[in-house]
Amino acid sequence: MEFLFQILIILLSARLLSEVSERVGMPGILGEVLAGLLLGLVIVQETETIASVAELGAIFLLFTAGYKEVHIEDLKASSKKAIVATLFQIAAAFIAGFALGRFFGFGFVESLFLAVAFSPTSIGVVVKTLLDMGYLSSKPGSMMLTSAIFDDIIGIFLLSVVVTMGKYSEFPSILQFLMLAGKLVFFIAVMVILGYKVFPYLFGYVQKMHAKESIFAAVVLVALFSAYFADILGLDAVIGAFIGGVLLSNIPIAKIEDVQSKVSGLAYGILVPIFFAHIGMSVDVGALSTLGSFTILVVVLALLSKFVGGFVGAKAIGFDSHESFIFGSGVMPRAGVELVVISIGREMGIIGDEIFSAVVLMVAVSLFVSPIVLKFAIQKDKEHKNSASG
Repeated sequence: MEFLFQILIILLSARLLSEVSERVGMPGILGEVLAGLLLGLVIVQETETIASVAELGAIFLLFTAGYKEVHIEDLKASSKKAIVATLFQIAAAFIAGFALGRFFGFGFVESLFLAVAFSPTSIGVVVKTLLDMGYLSSKPGSMMLTSAIFDDIIGIFLLSVVVTMGKYSEFPSILQFLMLAGKLVFFIAVMVILGYKVFPYLFGYVQKMHAKESIFAAVVLVALFSAYFADILGLDAVIGAFIGGVLLSNIPIAKIEDVQSKVSGLAYGILVPIFFAHIGMSVDVGALSTLGSFTILVVVLALLSKFVGGFVGAKAIGFDSHESFIFGSGVMPRAGVELVVISIGREMGIIGDEIFSAVVLMVAVSLFVSPIVLKFAIQKDKEHKNSASG
């Protein structure tokens, strides 16, 4: 019963503070992390069972990102320009994170985890702000969305590399690297065969079953299978879940609106809030209270490197200065993948409390600052276009 009470309190607090956060114009994730932070200070102690539920949250966060937000055909259409802009902003953030880690004396693999945590962009925060401003279908808006998807895909790939390097605690030898590449290629090859040759027939059969909620159950089973298959190959479960989600995104029967709604409800209604609250519970408040130069530089460099990389990348594909300002502002927010990265790094014993707490603070600041800067940039672009036409 103690476990049920803890889950009840965690979920209730996370949902309530998420609602408060949304009502004041901030992303709900901010409230969920804050709920975990407060609970960790007063009543709820972290247990293996709570950590296991939180791990399911991370798996379904990444699975849902691949399942709902990645559309393979759309990526093909706008991929050429978006990949250029994406590489600029990811390279700037990755180099800044790695250099910062090495400057403060952290190890090679530890600095790589920090670099990967600097790299992705939060698709959810970007989309919500663009929708609120009626800017999603604009040139910088659509490019930003495509770039955010590439961000997550590249971030997942980088995560798979650093996780394996973390297992060796050093840069892998050529043989170890080939074994990693071989496992990754084998996993992707099997999943692609399943995704294009097996899953379509499987879901066609499932659609005819008499049992209730068969398609929804099949989608959840694919998520769990993908995560488990990756895990037994020595890859990380969240990477497998993401790839499983991407492959299902191409199967119309698996993506009917009713099933998407149920998968989203399971993920964002229950499991993902517990994952983010667990992140908050894991924060060392003592490390945050000192707020040393490292923590401050993590926050500043993570945001600045994304903005500068995004601005330069947008200019490189032909955007004007106002549009590049919007693009740079829009790729600053972080939320999902980077928290998964540092959770895995901490679980493996590679990163300590200082990096973990500093990245959580960086995510919180980015969620607060980015929508404000993005709204300002869009407003300036509208004023510029109005004055030019008037």
